[in-house]
Amino acid sequence: MNNADLIVATLKAAGIRRGFGIPSGNVLPLMDAMRRGGLDFVLTAHEGSAGFAADVSGRLTGAPGLCIATLGPGATNLATGVGCAFLDRSPLIALTCDLNTDQIGRRIQMWIDHHALFKPITKATLRLERGRIGETLAHALALALSEPMGPVHLDLPEDVALAPTNEAVPAAAPRATVAPAPDAAIARAGELIAAAKRPIAVIGSSAMRLADPSLLLQVIERHGLPFATTTMAKGLIDEDHPLALGVIERACRQHQRRLLRSADLIVGLGYDTIEVEYEAWIGDVPLLQVDIEPVDIAPSVKLAHQATGNLDASLARLAALPTSRNSWAAAALAEHRQQFQSMLRPPSSSFTAHAAIDAVRRALPREGILSFDVGAHTHQIASQWSAHAAKSFLITNGWSSMGFGLPGAIAAKLACPELPVVCLIGDGCFQMTCGEVAVAKRMGITLPVVVLDDKWLALIKVKQIRRQFPLYGTELQAEDYTEPPQHYFGVPAFGVRSAAALESAVTKALSAKGPTIIEAVVDSEHYIDTVYD
Repeated sequence: MNNADLIVATLKAAGIRRGFGIPSGNVLPLMDAMRRGGLDFVLTAHEGSAGFAADVSGRLTGAPGLCIATLGPGATNLATGVGCAFLDRSPLIALTCDLNTDQIGRRIQMWIDHHALFKPITKATLRLERGRIGETLAHALALALSEPMGPVHLDLPEDVALAPTNEAVPAAAPRATVAPAPDAAIARAGELIAAAKRPIAVIGSSAMRLADPSLLLQVIERHGLPFATTTMAKGLIDEDHPLALGVIERACRQHQRRLLRSADLIVGLGYDTIEVEYEAWIGDVPLLQVDIEPVDIAPSVKLAHQATGNLDASLARLAALPTSRNSWAAAALAEHRQQFQSMLRPPSSSFTAHAAIDAVRRALPREGILSFDVGAHTHQIASQWSAHAAKSFLITNGWSSMGFGLPGAIAAKLACPELPVVCLIGDGCFQMTCGEVAVAKRMGITLPVVVLDDKWLALIKVKQIRRQFPLYGTELQAEDYTEPPQHYFGVPAFGVRSAAALESAVTKALSAKGPTIIEAVVDSEHYIDTVYD
């Protein structure tokens, strides 16, 4: 076999089943090896989407996601999706195909230094060389899957891909493991929780990668901790739980801040400040941090203690400590949740964005997966949506790039074909990635794509208003609405103008043979009060 065959065989042995990307002549040797070796190549409309899709594959499958691009502009396009995996802590292999070895570094069409490009947004950037393919791949896979997880970039010269090899498929290299927190650190954490009268736990995105997510629920219930989550951690515990408080630092964030600042201890469980820094909301409440890495805080944050180490081990030991009691009343927590949800839905006679989000939630079964995008609707969805299962609520909140929702939904459906998946995005995000609906059609996947159409880049519009800038450069459409065309890229499209019509359309689309575009024309004026309060 040649080195491209060896690469494919090694990636398959690591549990990778598909790669996302766009080919060029330099990519063809690897693509042909994928064809022969049974590793699916998914042609995307843009390399950035390939990176987003690979990120989601890594989150959902337990194996690193794989994305592939050519040199130069292919690599720079890919970098957006790779950066997502870097800041959202998703295991990923980003493979760029390059010129022949003797041409690298010369002034040749399309060539740039890929290693310089990817160094700031990966855990490592490595060149694949003859005779060292296996060891390099084994190292890259182990590194991507070691905490904090993330992307590793590999550069493959075309002559190296085509060169014959006698290397064997390497055994999996051992992952670097996180040592458990010291016993004394866990004991002190337990003392602080037991002594607190009004403790609140805040669960963050490190907890998304727990080997046993049920440990979170054990800790929460053992110690009677009311809990909130960051955006990416929603669903790790069913949000119908009576101790659930909802998400922090999204829509109606001031309501959440008031409760958080009334606590006498914040317990950060797997809280990664890449989503939102503590000083944004914690006030003068002392912090107990339990995570895989030392906490990153401003001097203003009162750090009472931190237990740093393997998160599964830390949670298991906290769950085994004697039961704690505090002064929180179930009725007060329920009233807080009810007020929060009411504030998110101000009365209106029009078809509001919040009504559209509720309609989609009613149509999607409880176990279904939502993938959505970045904008004003992100804040509203994060606060309003009720998530019931781990890894069912897909968004980028560390990288926070527009364009994530649609490729993320495609990857989710390919990774979890047995589960219903819905994509919910804004009109600006749809304009950015609409070509990916052709990918969903080509792959034959059932995927309702709901576009919240309000004619604006609504989040920036709200910020312009709040900061007293004139509205400029953020209007997406000036003319009156018309019905959408019958299809986009051969994918049927429908317009809806009410919550009931949207719920019905999503329900039908979940039974369709392929993707469906649903344009929901919504009134988003309430964003000025809910999203940027």
